[in-house]
Amino acid sequence: VQLQASGGGLVRAGGSLRLSCAASGLDFSINAMAWFRQAPGKQRELVAAIFNNANTNYADSVKGRFTISRDNTKNTMYLQMNSLKPEDTAVYYCHAFKAPGYWGQGTLVTVSS
Repeated sequence: VQLQASGGGLVRAGGSLRLSCAASGLDFSINAMAWFRQAPGKQRELVAAIFNNANTNYADSVKGRFTISRDNTKNTMYLQMNSLKPEDTAVYYCHAFKAPGYWGQGTLVTVSS
């Protein structure tokens, strides 16, 4: 299983970014997927998850600003991030909920004030 995250970068507060996670080596359409993030000195935390029925779940800190989606025809998951805040600065990781659990390499998002 390979997960390739991309789309991170430097953006000003209030701006937007879209992250992508391209998956291979798994039956993407039946697997729950998620985005996590880890800020410097902090534990990795769940940002958003999307299930095989397209149901979604969000951390309270990003509700209303971030949208997780998936395109099963492209084996790709997305995270649209709007109204970004400096506290959103972190390395963002995509994750596949397929035993034993798989992680992408991370993509850095930096939000300047």
